Order: sequence, then C-alpha cells, then structure tokens
Amino acid sequence: MSIGRYIPSLRLRTLPLSMSGIILGSGMAWTAYPQPFTEGKGVIVFVFAILTTLSLQILSNLCNELGDAQKGTDTDQQGRAAYGLQAGTVSPTEIKGMIGLFVGLSVVFGTALIYSAFGTLFRLQALIFLALGLLAIIGAITYTLGSHSYGYIGLGDLGVMIFFGLVSTMGAYYLQTQTLTAEVIWSAVGIGLPCVGVLNLNNVRDMHNDRLHGKRTFASLLGMQGAKIYHVVLLAGCMDIFAAWGHVWVLLVSPVWIWHIAYIFRHDGHELDRQMPVLMFTTLIVSILACI
Repeated sequence: MSIGRYIPSLRLRTLPLSMSGIILGSGMAWTAYPQPFTEGKGVIVFVFAILTTLSLQILSNLCNELGDAQKGTDTDQQGRAAYGLQAGTVSPTEIKGMIGLFVGLSVVFGTALIYSAFGTLFRLQALIFLALGLLAIIGAITYTLGSHSYGYIGLGDLGVMIFFGLVSTMGAYYLQTQTLTAEVIWSAVGIGLPCVGVLNLNNVRDMHNDRLHGKRTFASLLGMQGAKIYHVVLLAGCMDIFAAWGHVWVLLVSPVWIWHIAYIFRHDGHELDRQMPVLMFTTLIVSILACI
C-alpha cells in the first residue's frame, strides 16, 4: 500500500499551530539581537527548532490517535476525515512504529538544536534544555496514552499552555539570546492562549462523545456554554496581552476572531470542525504580527 495511507494520522493541519511559539520567540529574538541571524547561527537554530516542534507535534498526534483508539474514544468521526486506525488503513503496530520514528526524530533534531545554540551539550543551560526536551516527549506520549493520561483528567489545556506557549516561545528566544525578558514571558502566555483555544474547540466539538467514553476534558467539566465562554476569554486574553505590550498589529486578527466566536455560539458538534483551521492559521498570523 502507498505511503499516503499514513498521512491522515499525521494530522498535517495541526502543524502550523505548533510553529507559532517558535516563530514568535525567534522573531522577538531577531528584533532584539539581529546579529546571530545575519551571521547564520540564528537561522540554523531556528530551522532545528522548527524541525523539533514539528516532530513533537506529529508524535503527539500519533500517540493521541493510538491512545483514543485503545480507550474506544475516537469513534465518532462525523464531519471530518477518519484517521488511519479508525479508517482501518493503518494497524496499531504500524502506528507504534511511527511513534518510535518520531521519538527518534524529536531526539535527533532536539539534540542538534541545543548543540547549535550552545556549542556543547554539557553546559548547565544545555542540560536544562535536554531535560525540557525529554519532558516534551513524555508529555506528547502521555496526553492520551496510558492509564494515567493527563488529557483524560482535564489537564490537557495546562499541557498546551506549558509546551505550546511557555516552553516553545521562551525556549526559542532563550536559545537565540541566552536571556529572557518580561515581555517575552508575557508574549509566551499570549500565544499560548489561542493554542489552548484550539484544544478547547476540539473538546467542545467532541464533548458528547468524550463524555460517553469517560474522557474528562476541561471543556466537558465546564459544560457547553461554559466552555464557549472560556473560549472567548482565551482569545480576548491573547489580544489584551499583546496590545498591552504595544504589539497592536495583532488586533488585525480581531474581526476574524469575532466572526469565529459568533459562529461557535451558533453551532455545535461536527459543524465546529470547519473553525479549527481558522483558529490555527490565525494563531500563526498572530505570532508573526507580534514580531513587528
């Protein structure tokens, strides 16, 4: 069979979102300290950071598919394409093999990233980043895999904020500059909020099915109306943080997000799936505009 049968399991549409924090942190570093980029080192660090985050995102997607399949959660694919296991085009053994591949790629690219940034793997900062990389791999795997998966006890939102927001943005900035500022820390929170919003939207869409299978997401704990209000708070919080730090260009995304929120309050279930790429790509645009 062709390699194309693996593509749905990679969930390629999620990849732009995973790059948002890296782009934001790297862009802010380039604005503050352009010399490493003009000399080439900064570009190398950026490329390895992108490759690392893409590998981790795909790893998370694969583990999510396998974990949900093992728990019987991902049974309702109405309104969106079935992934490999659900469609029967990929076996659990093949998914496990792909998981092993992307664990390996995450280790290779992550190690190369840290070495390119510090010139060694044995400085304290490098060892800290190696530990963060290990935690990121563990976090990607245990989101839905295993008997104590944190995505099933309402902690997925926290995990997204930590890895997509804080670690991604602050890590990208620090690897370029070996320093941090309050603006970078707040910006990491700012970009993490719509990333959490993507997960929340996913969980609002799947709320009925998740509850049937015992998956307790934060959205399901809030209830349908509460989760939609929470969604507004996440996106408004993002706008407020960036505007407060003078990144007013991000407000160009506001009309799209207002329309997006209005749509969410008028629809439920699989109809929300068409809003997933809207939020993911506009979050990527926010990360770019915030660097101006």
